[in-house]
Amino acid sequence: MTDSAAPSSWQTQPHAIVERDGVRYTLLGTAHVSKVSVEAVEDAIGSGAFDTVAVELDPQRLQAITDPDALGKLNLVDVIRKGRVALFAANLALSAYQRRLAEQLGIEPGAELKRAVALADARGLPVALIDRDVGLTFRRTSARLGLLGKLRLGSSLMSGLLTNEEMGEDEIEKLKQGDMLESSFGDFARSDPKLYETIIAERDRYMAARLRGDVGQAREVLAVVGAGHLAGIARHLAEDTQAPSAIRTELEQAPSTRRFPWFTTLLMALILAMIGWGYWHGGADVGRQLLEEWVLITAVFAALGAIAAAAHPLGILAAAIAAPLKPFRPPGVSPGLFSALIEAHMRKPAYGDFLALRDDAGTFRGWYRNRVSRTILNFLFTNLGSSIGVWVAGLRIFGKLLH
Repeated sequence: MTDSAAPSSWQTQPHAIVERDGVRYTLLGTAHVSKVSVEAVEDAIGSGAFDTVAVELDPQRLQAITDPDALGKLNLVDVIRKGRVALFAANLALSAYQRRLAEQLGIEPGAELKRAVALADARGLPVALIDRDVGLTFRRTSARLGLLGKLRLGSSLMSGLLTNEEMGEDEIEKLKQGDMLESSFGDFARSDPKLYETIIAERDRYMAARLRGDVGQAREVLAVVGAGHLAGIARHLAEDTQAPSAIRTELEQAPSTRRFPWFTTLLMALILAMIGWGYWHGGADVGRQLLEEWVLITAVFAALGAIAAAAHPLGILAAAIAAPLKPFRPPGVSPGLFSALIEAHMRKPAYGDFLALRDDAGTFRGWYRNRVSRTILNFLFTNLGSSIGVWVAGLRIFGKLLH
């Protein structure tokens, strides 16, 4: 319920109070791009009315906003080898979006969360990070979307990040009332129920569970959350009967990345079968022609993807060699992996590339100028080219057999 008798001036900001199990939770709804929200946080914590402060952050996002050198400590080769490139690219894009907002609005997105943590530490108050790991949210979101949905998501994110146009007043107002992740995905997040479920609704329930389970002996808890989460968290705090640990377990389950790639395997089997059919019924000449079609088309498209990413010549060559071998490569070993590893080795990113990464990722030229982001482009574009090549080659072989 909304409190109409808050003891300090922050009562003019959106807030709700829920009492449960002997704990009084005061939820302060903030805008992540508002100086007024920063002042409200300072006023609330400065009142001395709270013994614990909770914030809408996970450890990774807290490090990102408090440690400007965090990216400089990254091991890019490990990111590539462990298959975390797509997640890293999404985080990088979100960071660039936030930087663009900071330049336009004169305040760093999430400044009120950063200030809440700093003030709580200064007063010796326990700090609870109640948001779900952003990487887990991205993985659960991706798992809910089909191929077309993932492409729409990626294009929506990238198109919004690489534009140099300033945000309009309507967009800013939506951001003040919503959520940073939702806003960074543009209109797609607001129009797709599956995306909304993982980015907003699930996190409302998750953060309510964290508040119930992570405050220890606290009796007066101030939770600083985005205004878009205020009503949902308050509702779950008041109504959820399931144990907090059970809710966390349910919502922290990440889709397996080691599932057997049935679709890809069947597609490769079909293409090999078509080539074999060509040998069997058309003779060696027809079979050889189909095999050459496969090798040439897949190699060219993978190479084109690497070229589009301004890859090192050896990376382009590696992509062209690896792409035709798709039926025989282990899952997760892609042409983009070879191209990116060669790029990282031959054009090793300097410390300055990591430090400039957030700024460079905000512009089209910056993605190519920065050696870290260009390595990421190598991975993504080479794999995209390779995937297109597989379909083009498969359809080409099928067409040849029909004639």
